[in-house]
Amino acid sequence: MNRTGPRLGEPASLWRMRIVPIATVMVASALPLMLPLVASSPVLPPFGLLFFLCWQLLRTEMWPVWIGLPLGLWDDLFSGSPIGTAIGLWTIASIAIHYLSQRIYWRGFFHDWAIAAILIAAVQALSALIVHPHAPGGRVLGLVVPQIVISMLLVPLFLRLTGKFDNFRLKRR
Repeated sequence: MNRTGPRLGEPASLWRMRIVPIATVMVASALPLMLPLVASSPVLPPFGLLFFLCWQLLRTEMWPVWIGLPLGLWDDLFSGSPIGTAIGLWTIASIAIHYLSQRIYWRGFFHDWAIAAILIAAVQALSALIVHPHAPGGRVLGLVVPQIVISMLLVPLFLRLTGKFDNFRLKRR
């Protein structure tokens, strides 16, 4: 018999189901280094963090809570932050999302957007304060506020992109 398409009831590729979410976060973390942009203050949003939070919000059960450790290490290697900054903050964000997913049963789009916005603001602010411990806090946060606002406004786009990647991940063949 000629098999031209997927058979009825055939599951999606296990390789694709496991690799696509991790690869999107890893490529997104490395993407700002590949873009030809020179700025005196942080302008680009943290693409890796956005994809990480969107995957966590879209498919909470897909990853264990500790997934922030290796993905945060990867982000630390490419962002230039001290090793451990994203590791700790991404793991805390993952724990917060898992906790909220157990407490809030019916989450909608605006709930996800609010959760992601709060976590982005917290992670970015704490990361900036950790990276610049001797600088005045108000000045450091003033430099990071545009990046936080841009990141918050891009959350719906990244949720949509994550949904598209999830459809590709679950597609048969």
